[in-house]
Parts: sequence; C-alpha cells; structure tokens
Amino acid sequence: MFVVVCYDIPNDRRRTKIMKLLKNYGAHVQESVFECELQDTPYKRMREGLAKLIVVKEDNVRFYFLDEDAIKKIEAIGNRPVERAQAFYIVDLKK
Repeated sequence: MFVVVCYDIPNDRRRTKIMKLLKNYGAHVQESVFECELQDTPYKRMREGLAKLIVVKEDNVRFYFLDEDAIKKIEAIGNRPVERAQAFYIVDLKK
C-alpha cells in the first residue's frame, strides 16, 4: 500500500523521535510529510510505534492511502519526485 503520512507535533523532542521512526518506513519528502510504500505488517509496526510516541491531546498524525491510479496523478514541483519502494533481495553469501 502507498500511504502519505503527515504530522503536526508541537513538541520538538517528540517531533524528532517521530521523524526518526518514520525514516525507517518511507521517504521524507517535506518537513512533516513522508511517502511510504508498505505491506500490512510494516504498516502495523509503524502505527504501533507512532501510537507509543504521540500525545493524543496535543499531536496530530494523518494517513492518506493512495491507490495506483492516485499515485500516477501525483504532481511534484521541485527537487523531490515521488519515490516508490524498490524491490530488493537479501543474498546470503555464507551458503
């Protein structure tokens, strides 16, 4: 799934922790915006991590899920194109 994660966190320290967590899951495309291409398990892990960091009464995190047609319609002006996850393989050279 392709999800855009946006956040508004007033506390600097908490905001930094959230940004560091999200860097493990997607591309940091603007100050408080990440584009993530995730399967269900990593998405759930990301949500759980965010839930542990945010203060519900102060913070705001939003998830926008885009289907393939919507992704094709994304327009970007500037130096950050839409980043899609690249397929990769883990090779065990010990075998």
